[in-house]
Amino acid sequence: MRTRGTGYNPHNRFQVLASDRATDDGWYQDPDDVMCPDSLATRVVDEQVKTIISRNSSPDVSFEQSINPYRGCEHGCVYCFARPTHAYWDLSPGLEFETHLIAKPNGPARLRAELDKTGYRCSPIALGVNTDAYQPIEKHRGITRALLEVLKEYRHPVTIITKGALILRDLDLLAELAADGLCSVRVSLTTLDNQLKRQMEPRTAAPATRLRILRELSAAGIPTGIIMGPVIPFINDHELEAMLEAAAGAGATRASWIMLRLPHEVTELFEEWLQRHYPDRASHVMNRIRDLRGGKTYDADYSQRMTGQGPYSDLIRQRFNGKMRALKLDRHETEPLRTDLFRRPSGEQMTLI
Repeated sequence: MRTRGTGYNPHNRFQVLASDRATDDGWYQDPDDVMCPDSLATRVVDEQVKTIISRNSSPDVSFEQSINPYRGCEHGCVYCFARPTHAYWDLSPGLEFETHLIAKPNGPARLRAELDKTGYRCSPIALGVNTDAYQPIEKHRGITRALLEVLKEYRHPVTIITKGALILRDLDLLAELAADGLCSVRVSLTTLDNQLKRQMEPRTAAPATRLRILRELSAAGIPTGIIMGPVIPFINDHELEAMLEAAAGAGATRASWIMLRLPHEVTELFEEWLQRHYPDRASHVMNRIRDLRGGKTYDADYSQRMTGQGPYSDLIRQRFNGKMRALKLDRHETEPLRTDLFRRPSGEQMTLI
């Protein structure tokens, strides 16, 4: 499936009935192949949400609050940990995750309502965590920018993780927030190899573009860093030092890493992707992943789900920490954003009246 991370739709684990659409019984004849297109358009439906801020209590995640303007992600990263969430909407975590998207157009209005609640406690909001807030449909929908405008009005701190070049469109808002210590950005950097990027993350920004994002954000005074991940054994792990050097050269001041994790249907999708693109090393990769997860392809234990365990995980950690210190990317391991500037414009007006 051209420009998609997968052409495969694994069974939704919540559905009782399953159908096998891939069986060739010899009856299919279509000389023009119009029934099996090599590309598929994106479909978007709107959802009128009741709440927009999600709360998090996972001890291995650095934020307490997050906002996702969209469900599903057109970027199509085959390894994406968020794919299984599409099953909650009776959709497949496979191709449908990339092509059947759900937008939240009333998100900015709901955000304003939630920030106006008297019991709301200000803490940084992570924008676009489960799915990228700057995926391609944001260019036309503009929900992410509208959310940023609300956060700017309320002087509310925000962090962003993205691999989309569209973030540069909002440089004006981000720079104004950052000037008051209210914004930081992390760029997800997975590879410097364009071919691997096209295979693994087909609709994301190219590696050179992600470095340009870092340069332009840094030049505008916005604290920037990278999340190097996922680290995939025998696929991109050899690039670790080169990616850190490139990020530091582009102005990043901090870095972190995440090991590949394959919850639920992502295991099936990733194994199919390996067989398609790297059949010579597929079993080797999966064996190492199982070594990292105590013999399984995934372990949800908070203490090690982001890093894995064992000698390979220790080696990656040592390589990463050594190079990070050499490049001084550990100078700002955390980026405390200000919460004391938070204000409710409607509340201030009521006080004046």
